[in-house]
Amino acid sequence: MKRREFLAGTAALLVQPGHLHAQGKPRRMGFLGLWADDPTRDPIHAAWLSGLREKGWIEGKNLLVEYRYAPDRLPALAAELVGLTPDVLVAPGPLAVQVLKSVTSTIPIVFVAVADPLGLGLVQSLARPGGNITGVATMVPDDFGAKRLEILRELVSSASKIAILINPNNPMHRLNFGEFLARTAQRLGVTLLTVEATAPDELDVGFASAAAQHADAVLDMGDSLTFFQAPRVVALAAKYHLPTSYLFRRCADLGGLIVYGPDFVDLYRRATGYVDKILRGAKPADLPVEQPTKFALVINLKTAKALGLTVPPSLLVRADHVIE
Repeated sequence: MKRREFLAGTAALLVQPGHLHAQGKPRRMGFLGLWADDPTRDPIHAAWLSGLREKGWIEGKNLLVEYRYAPDRLPALAAELVGLTPDVLVAPGPLAVQVLKSVTSTIPIVFVAVADPLGLGLVQSLARPGGNITGVATMVPDDFGAKRLEILRELVSSASKIAILINPNNPMHRLNFGEFLARTAQRLGVTLLTVEATAPDELDVGFASAAAQHADAVLDMGDSLTFFQAPRVVALAAKYHLPTSYLFRRCADLGGLIVYGPDFVDLYRRATGYVDKILRGAKPADLPVEQPTKFALVINLKTAKALGLTVPPSLLVRADHVIE
């Protein structure tokens, strides 16, 4: 009896995901990014690794990960990763997934933090991606940027000029920066200015340009550049005394005035589910694109005070987090 119980228990363990993944040859994943951060201090990377571990995938054991980072060498690095014939490729951000799409139509690609994958032509539809690409969108509704602009104007009610900080190399900025923001600005009686940055040192130029054009506030559209250069962006906003709205929570933690955006920690954790399913045999074409379920409004009252701003009660009551 005890022998039968032991065999039954052993069989049950073997079919659990963690034990199943541990058997046989390790799987290989390629990760193509623009910038790299210290993973020990990056909650998003920690959530990514934690999500993989929860599904039984341990980096360096049953999952071998090839990381490649370089904003100016993406095509070469994408080709290099494809040449390694990984089981799955991961692309954080629209530029990385577009480059990977151009070099392979067969290796599964999982994207994360792409605002409008349908608008970029990455998938045939959100429900049925149809090709070798799927993943987690950052935001799909067209009015998201407009809502960010409305919130910033509500906070800085006297603003008549707002500078939009964009990265012209970001395909989402080229796609979405335009009419929906212009319509909202017209309704609010705000003039929009455009300042650009594609590299860290250009951020300095962008903020100097906003100040020179007498902008009353800045809306950072958000991409990998401003995420990884968050300390620099926040410092520049303080230097030029410009109330700035950010997309990423880390900016508020560093002293940024206000953040409204999706929970990127949650998005990256959810993206590991795609990796897991694909490594188990699922096809990207059959895995629907997921959209954000968590959006957070974060206000830094200390920064507001330094800028001489009084945060309206209407904003405070809607805030998910208030930093004092």
